[in-house]
Order: sequence, then structure tokens, then C-alpha cells
Amino acid sequence: MVFQEQDQLPRKEKTRLVRDAVGVGLAVGAYGLSYGALAVSSGLTLTQTQFLSLALYGGSAQLALIGTLAAGGGGLAASATATLLGMRSLFYGVSLRPVLRLRGATLLPAAHLLSDESTAMAIAKPTPRERRFAYWVTGAVVFVFWNLTTLIGALSGSLLADPEALGLDAASSAAFLALVAPRLRERAGQFVFVLAALVAIAVSPVLGSGLPVVLAGLTALSVLLLPAAAPAVARGGAS
Repeated sequence: MVFQEQDQLPRKEKTRLVRDAVGVGLAVGAYGLSYGALAVSSGLTLTQTQFLSLALYGGSAQLALIGTLAAGGGGLAASATATLLGMRSLFYGVSLRPVLRLRGATLLPAAHLLSDESTAMAIAKPTPRERRFAYWVTGAVVFVFWNLTTLIGALSGSLLADPEALGLDAASSAAFLALVAPRLRERAGQFVFVLAALVAIAVSPVLGSGLPVVLAGLTALSVLLLPAAAPAVARGGAS
């Protein structure tokens, strides 16, 4: 059903969405180079580094994990930090459920392709068909680029060990902000953005890494789930 709807999109629109997805993939891939180099320099093997990108597939969560390990933290602390940062995927899943309307065999691959970028691309599109196509194509492209550049970065060793040296630490964040920017034109989007940002800033001095992001996400989700917001959400996900 999902793929039949995607086939009904005009070829020109599909081409535009694929082009946008490739642009996002390139930005994320630039950061993947840094992750691969950092992981190897932190003591992970090439196999372990690549396995994390294939199975865990969570850019910030992976970087948090290897950052904790490099700082001398144990496996439990590293896993806990990565889990905290990965919790935002739960919020994404809730917001995307009425958009993707998946069931059966498509649930697992859709869940694995869930990311900041695929979510942002989906929610930024005006029609349900565009949202679904944008989600799948962005998810697939970003997954391929992330894993490919992870391998290249790991093979390159220490040459790219410092992401700030080339400005790669800002690439994926800049791409994500560009994707969600259209939503900030709406008054509701501005309100949620400001409220979540204030929460994150307020708790950052007293909470450890990862928790401000989780609390900001919970704040945004809570606002979106308020009864007054429900009709707007429903209209956005109706086909």
C-alpha cells in the first residue's frame, strides 16, 4: 500500500525528493567520517565500529558511546549515555505514526531507518504521499552514506580524528536545522521550539549529557499531545 502510493507521485517530485535526500546524506556522511576515525582511535576495531553503524545506527548515540569510552568510562556508562540520546526516537515514532501508517513487515525496516533527518524530511512535506516517500528515501540514503563514510573514516585512522578541525562537527546539525526551518514559520512550531529550547538550556547546568535533549523532547511531545493540539496533528497526518 505504501509503495503503491509512492509510485503515484509525479516523477519530477520524486526526483526532487531524492536530490534533497542525497544532499542530506552528504552532510551526514561528512560527520560519519569523523565518527569512524574517532571510534578506531578510541580503541574499537574496524569490525566493531562498522557493526555499531549497521546495527545501532544512531549518529549522536554512537558518538556519545565512543566519547564515554575514550574518556575512561565503562561499557555500562557508555551504553546508558547512548540510550539516553537514542530515546528521542520514541518521540519521533509517536509523531510519525499517523503519517506513515505502517503495519506488518514494513514496521521493522521503517523503525531502523528512523533518524533526525528522515523524520525532519517527512514532517516538512505538505502531503501524506510526499511525507511517506521522503521518509523512505531519506532514511535509505542516509543509512547508506553513514555506513559508507564510517568505513572510510575508520580506514583513514587518525587523519580525521578531530571533527572540529574540518568543521565536520556542525555538518549534520546544520542540515537538520535547515530541514526543520519551514516548521518554524508556523506559530505552533515556534512555540514548541522556544519552549523545548528553554527547558534544555535550564536543565543543562545541572544534568548530565543526554538528559537535556530527552527532557526537551518530552516537553515538545507533551505539548503536541495536549487536547487542543490534537486536531492540528490529526489534520497533518490525514491522507
